[in-house]
Amino acid sequence: MAHSSTFEERLEQMERTRIQRLSLLQAEKDLQVTNSRLLASKLARLQCMKRRCLLLQQKVAYQNLRISSFKSLIEHFDAKYQVDMQELRVLKDEVEELEKLEKERERLYEMKGREMNVFRENVQKFAVESRLQVNELRNYAAEMRKSKLVGLTENMLITDVNLPS
Repeated sequence: MAHSSTFEERLEQMERTRIQRLSLLQAEKDLQVTNSRLLASKLARLQCMKRRCLLLQQKVAYQNLRISSFKSLIEHFDAKYQVDMQELRVLKDEVEELEKLEKERERLYEMKGREMNVFRENVQKFAVESRLQVNELRNYAAEMRKSKLVGLTENMLITDVNLPS
């Protein structure tokens, strides 16, 4: 019977070992399940992060597109500004030139106006002098006619006196 008690002990020990191994296997299985769930959870979070990354990349791409669009718009407005500034400079130069021409025209008008006034004064002086000369010449002509007439009359008188009667 000693055999049987050792056998039973050995059997019990094997049973305990089997139960321990089963328990260890169950614990390992539970650990595997927990690890699987943990990995699945991490994988789900990772996929969620990937989706968020993709969304952020799309937003970044959209913002880069908007930035590019705004840069293009700024460049367009800058070019338009440069063209407008050049036109403004040209117009300012034209205005300056027109103002110079206006001043020159006014100066010429003033000069011509003074020349016309001097000419008018000279014409008036000439007219007055001419009238005076005409009057003097009339007076002189009248004097000459008078003196000729007097001379003729004297000659006639003298000839009348010298004529045989």
